[in-house]
Amino acid sequence: MSSIMEEVKQREEKAEASFGWGLEARRMAGIVVGVAIYSVGINLFLRPLHLYSGGFMGFSQLFNTLLHDGLHLRVRDLSGIFYYLLNIPFLIMAFRTMRRRFVVKSLITISLITLSLTLVPIPDSPVLEETIANCLIAGIMAGAGVGIMLRMGACDGGMDLIGMILIQKNGHFSVGKVNVAANIILYGICLLLFNIPTVIYSLIYSVICSSTCDRVHVQNITSQALIITKLKDTRPLEIEIMGRMHRGLTRWEAFGSYTGEDVTVLMAVISKYEVHQLKAIIHEVDPHAFVMISEGISVEGRFLKKIT
Repeated sequence: MSSIMEEVKQREEKAEASFGWGLEARRMAGIVVGVAIYSVGINLFLRPLHLYSGGFMGFSQLFNTLLHDGLHLRVRDLSGIFYYLLNIPFLIMAFRTMRRRFVVKSLITISLITLSLTLVPIPDSPVLEETIANCLIAGIMAGAGVGIMLRMGACDGGMDLIGMILIQKNGHFSVGKVNVAANIILYGICLLLFNIPTVIYSLIYSVICSSTCDRVHVQNITSQALIITKLKDTRPLEIEIMGRMHRGLTRWEAFGSYTGEDVTVLMAVISKYEVHQLKAIIHEVDPHAFVMISEGISVEGRFLKKIT
């Protein structure tokens, strides 16, 4: 047992040493795309309706409204600036508790969001005639944009950042669920300050955005992998999976009912995000292995939800 643990540790160190800058470059490109989709959804479809996004962005819009309508200050829209300032203390918290690579990418992402929200113009009138249609398009675009950022190993800040921290501590959380909980407070304030239709349409946007985010952010989707192999020695396959993916395996010996041949069954619980990597490793070591993937399973106990 100690021998295989040593080999797995060596494989982990080798995987860490062969850090792929090409992969990170592609992820950064994905983050830029996610930021663009998010900003267009917010500024072109949501803001002309005078509705409020969820989480920190919603509070930033609220502060901006109070500046314009309460203090009658005629300045440029400052929602993006407020959003950046609100995120600073949480980025400091994340820097102390989370991986540096994740925090740096999140800082870049938040900066890009601030810049993009400032540059993308807000139309004087809604793009579409129907209010509900604008809400749906805004929710889908914003949720997809945030989901892409999270999937690329970064965070757009605010409640999403808090959600990522909670995911690490308790796998039952999801970013979308945390956002919905925070929005109850935000929209409660909006209900006191504005009319009911504003709150209702904002809630519709929020639910669509959170649902879309959780669908795109596939690290939230837990999968079970069953690998049936005829390899006489499964040690190389086990070491590659555990060393490169940092996932545990359960192994048992079996035999084919039809052929009577001895086989080994390996079982792993992973996120949907890791399925492609697992299949690639299996194909390298045993191209003839039989692999079954089940998505959306319920897991109790200690299971690491990876955020990057």
